[in-house]
Amino acid sequence: MKPALILQLRPEDDASEGEFRAFLAKGGLSESAVVRHRLEAGPLPEGFSLGDFSAVILGGGPGCVSDDPATRDAAEARAEAEILDLLPEIVARDMPFLGCCAGIGILAHFLGGEVSKARYGEPVGPVVATVTEAGQRDPLLAGLPEQFDVLVGHKEAVQALPEGAVHLMASETCPVQMIRVRENIYATQFHPEADGQVFADRIRIYRGHGYFAPEEAEALTEAVLAARVTEPERILRRFVSRFC
Repeated sequence: MKPALILQLRPEDDASEGEFRAFLAKGGLSESAVVRHRLEAGPLPEGFSLGDFSAVILGGGPGCVSDDPATRDAAEARAEAEILDLLPEIVARDMPFLGCCAGIGILAHFLGGEVSKARYGEPVGPVVATVTEAGQRDPLLAGLPEQFDVLVGHKEAVQALPEGAVHLMASETCPVQMIRVRENIYATQFHPEADGQVFADRIRIYRGHGYFAPEEAEALTEAVLAARVTEPERILRRFVSRFC
């Protein structure tokens, strides 16, 4: 079996490492079964080929696809551009892909959908998400509860379902929580790899990044640690079992 490719966008070493370890633990992946590349740290290597991998998992990050290009961090913009350069081949091949949080914005943007900060940004914490009728028939979601808690925290959101995307999950605060393109390409607004401790770590790391008022950090930490978040990791593990 070819290795899975894990692409990351987080410039903070502790956040990136925590995310990577969470993907391994929650996905049931061994480190030897994946290739990790931190896109914000440098471009993909010369000779890179998607054909060398069984699937692509894209993590989240502090950047937004709707950020003003004139003021964006250069490394962040380059990393996003590299993902957008990969998506035509991924979609054409229907290559297994799972984009988490920032990944849904990048995928929807590629599909021509509207991604912005106009509506549907969600503060850090748990929200109740609902599986749609189409989601209940999807291999990653079939048999899961119709509603369950997920962990979110994002400034921008997909404003309407992009053309060609199947709507799999929604929440009251953010209607587009999970989509599928073709048969094997998925993206979530929530974090399927994260549990309460992972989010508590991110609250500490991103305290000054505008996701929440710094004085709210303690209360948010208590909330995520108290949340019962069990189903999202089953989605990640099903993706891994099916494609990796």
